[in-house]
Amino acid sequence: MRNPAAVLINRTSSPNPLCTELEVTHPTCADLLRQLDQLDEHPRIEAKTSSEMGKSTLQTVCALSNEPGLGGGYLLLGVERTPDLFDREYRAVGIPDPDKVQADLASQCASMFNRIVRPEMWSEVVDGEVLVGVFVPEVPAGDKPIHFSAQGLPRGAYRRIGSSDQKCTEDDLLVFYHGRQHQTYDLTPIPDVELADLDTDAIAEYRRERALANASAEELRWSDAELLRGLGCLIRHESRTVATVAGVLLFGTRATLRRTFPMMRLDYIRVPGREWITDPETRFETLDMRDPLMRLIRRGEAAIMDDMPKQFRLPEGELQRRDLPRIPDRVVREAVVNALMHRTYRTHGATQIIRYSNRVEIRNPGHSLKPEDQLGEPGSQTRNPAIAAILHETLFAETKGSGVRVMRELMRQTNLAPPTFESDRERDQFTATLFFHHLLSETDLAWLSNFSDSNLSTDEAKALVHLREAGRISNAIYRELTGVDTLEASMRLRRLRQLGFLRQHDRGSATYYTATDRLLNPDSRRTSLTQNADAAGAREFSAAESGELNIESGEFVSQSGELSSQSGELGNQSEELSPDLSAAISTLKRRTPQPELRALISRICSERPFGSESLARLLQREQAYIVEKYLAQMIRDGELEYTIPGKPNDPRQAYRAPVRSSRGNDRSR
Repeated sequence: MRNPAAVLINRTSSPNPLCTELEVTHPTCADLLRQLDQLDEHPRIEAKTSSEMGKSTLQTVCALSNEPGLGGGYLLLGVERTPDLFDREYRAVGIPDPDKVQADLASQCASMFNRIVRPEMWSEVVDGEVLVGVFVPEVPAGDKPIHFSAQGLPRGAYRRIGSSDQKCTEDDLLVFYHGRQHQTYDLTPIPDVELADLDTDAIAEYRRERALANASAEELRWSDAELLRGLGCLIRHESRTVATVAGVLLFGTRATLRRTFPMMRLDYIRVPGREWITDPETRFETLDMRDPLMRLIRRGEAAIMDDMPKQFRLPEGELQRRDLPRIPDRVVREAVVNALMHRTYRTHGATQIIRYSNRVEIRNPGHSLKPEDQLGEPGSQTRNPAIAAILHETLFAETKGSGVRVMRELMRQTNLAPPTFESDRERDQFTATLFFHHLLSETDLAWLSNFSDSNLSTDEAKALVHLREAGRISNAIYRELTGVDTLEASMRLRRLRQLGFLRQHDRGSATYYTATDRLLNPDSRRTSLTQNADAAGAREFSAAESGELNIESGEFVSQSGELSSQSGELGNQSEELSPDLSAAISTLKRRTPQPELRALISRICSERPFGSESLARLLQREQAYIVEKYLAQMIRDGELEYTIPGKPNDPRQAYRAPVRSSRGNDRSR
């Protein structure tokens, strides 16, 4: 897999003439700005305006210094994001006093952290504005974690996760201290649990499983006390022998588990339909399970398999059909084992199996310690090594971190959609999703044919099918589906957003995307796509050059590998407006002054109410941009009003211009 850092590391831009002291060449500020313009997210570049020169900038310095394997990264100071579909995503706004900014940043990097950080800085004129470029190197492993001295650990340390700076958790510190002597949480003693509180049947079950894996294993000849001490499940603590966290979770009686870890359950939840139920009046089925881990794995696997849709096969030469589960049982077991083995037991919360009509989601507390783009590669990083070792020895878990790879391969052999894995650091949660349907089936191809004008690639088609089934997609999930790297995934997601299929959401740890109405209801919202010739000088590709849907083979074929030109959906709403207003919309420029665009929005909404999505299409702008920069402000200023007052987030919400009475007072229509 291509290193996402290579786009920047391999560049050999000549040094900026304004910074003759730089010995190492870095991308110029113009190069960095182009990188930001090409992508919605970037793990190695962070843009800041002049008003953001403060704690936020230092948090990024801290995160780039710490992130293992990233190789450092860049800050581009004096840049503002302007999310507009047909304009540049980022523009230079300039730094009023670049020398002072560089001096202040160097001083703060030398005094605010536990160790001195020495970033490299230079200034450059781009689009008539002075920008400051900053390269923050990754510090040596022995110096990590860099943290704010006043805050201490772990609160004062940050990591670079995706395109955001995230506060470190105690689990993150284990990553930084990897290789040093450090006791993990599952080896923590529990003072009021002794050998008598452990389940002898669970211990006997371990012996049976271990004998099946290796009948000559030495530990099978030990007494129960010796065995549990050898496994790290009993430990000497304050002159007494007590159980550890691993001992209770693996061998504790149900009464002991309820007393020590009251929320440590495995919940099987059956939800009708494809979406989580938010209506409190709607009931769903749930089964709460509490048992030692090896039993819990079996019960969780059985709950999923018993409720799994079946498909029948009639092998050649046989008279009796075989009913087989839609998803291979080994895939289900790997997913359940992964959730229970790698979850954080510091957090008192249940592991959940949520069964929707089209998929199974398995959610466990605790984000992945292993970077998402390395899932499935050899090597494992576990927060519970004692528990993991026992599950490996009894063959419940794959060795050497191969479980994810096995799941992917088995789903591929069954011609099912690949499993997806999403690590959410903000919620401290990991989710594995297993789909029941075959990817790019005849039904999928028929649905995708509604978008044949968009020249979708095979990977983009997979992403849209996943979005329809799961309700959301992220950069990490796109990589899971297609195998591309972070930057390529970001570029493709931006293209799908520009085509009007995705709506972007920024949420702390990660950007994610949901489906637009155009994607979900292509029949009722079908409109012609018009090319915008001013969009980045794009040219139109023929189907033979940029890709077309092959209904017979079920594949999207792309010969040139290039993106098609950007386009915007104008919709039929323009035909319902007055001729002079339609003409004003058709001549709208990419860089329209804000007062003029506000006046145009007011004119549109005075003819009839419009929703934010429809307005965004008419004005050829991104919906989030229109809402944030115009509609919200115009509501506050009294230039617009809601058609559903008091419920601004109602999906039926629209905007209209207030009717002015002869005395100048507003009255609603």
